[in-house]
Amino acid sequence: MNKKIMIGGGVFLVAAVLCIFLIIKMYAEESVATVNGEEIEKEDLYDLLVSQYGDEALDSLITSKIVQLEAEKNDIDVSQEDIDEEMAIYYDQYGGEEAFQSTLEESGVTIADFKEDLEEYLAMNQLLKDRISVTDEEKEAYFEENKESFNQPEQVTARHILTETKEEAQTVLDKLEEGEDFADLAAEYSTDDTTSESGGDLGTFGEGEMVEAFDKAAFSMEAGEVSDPVETEYGFHIIEVTDRTDAKEAVYEDVEEEVTDALYDSKLNEEYSVWLEEKMTEYEINNNL
Repeated sequence: MNKKIMIGGGVFLVAAVLCIFLIIKMYAEESVATVNGEEIEKEDLYDLLVSQYGDEALDSLITSKIVQLEAEKNDIDVSQEDIDEEMAIYYDQYGGEEAFQSTLEESGVTIADFKEDLEEYLAMNQLLKDRISVTDEEKEAYFEENKESFNQPEQVTARHILTETKEEAQTVLDKLEEGEDFADLAAEYSTDDTTSESGGDLGTFGEGEMVEAFDKAAFSMEAGEVSDPVETEYGFHIIEVTDRTDAKEAVYEDVEEEVTDALYDSKLNEEYSVWLEEKMTEYEINNNL
């Protein structure tokens, strides 16, 4: 199962709603807000959340409990090392630990919530792995059907220094031309808190992933070039392209491991639904919502 499917936006929503339910439960006062002295009662908020999200949130809790009980029954243990390895993949995909945590916070989810969901995914993966097999014939067919998704697009690796004004950006550019270090200047001048401490590193990205002006500038540069100030809605950027990768059509032998992973995730998604339906009949579940 693709982890982003299982522990992506939908689970973020459920986790956020469950946090609100908990806050309501712990809230000492009956009133949760007032408007011109008119009270909004705790019970009113609770009823609204139950009517809008109650079924989804409760279903999430029920399925989590089933996975937990099945993992205990089958002596499945997810180690901290397993979790750390998976978290490292997410940090890399989102441009670092701070950037990933910022993404979570925007969705109303803490890093602890995410790790708990990830631990559940890893346990579920162990529960289902013996039910899934991937043959060479299936891999080759999957590759042919989805070949475009494995093609390598043109990409650049870049770093940047973001300033509030064009004058500040020009100051940074002047210092770079005088031989000062890009990473040091990023730490000193950049207002991008998610990258300033890592030398302004943005990692590798494809065309269309950045805002238009930034994207256009980065993809017009060669490796080793530094841009003039580039204005976007965020401020003024000094961009350095550190590497470029040309677009390349996928060759099966080169991407076989990726194909295997993609096909396995797809099958895991399907098998999870079948497995969960089976378990729902095995457990005595009383929904009192």
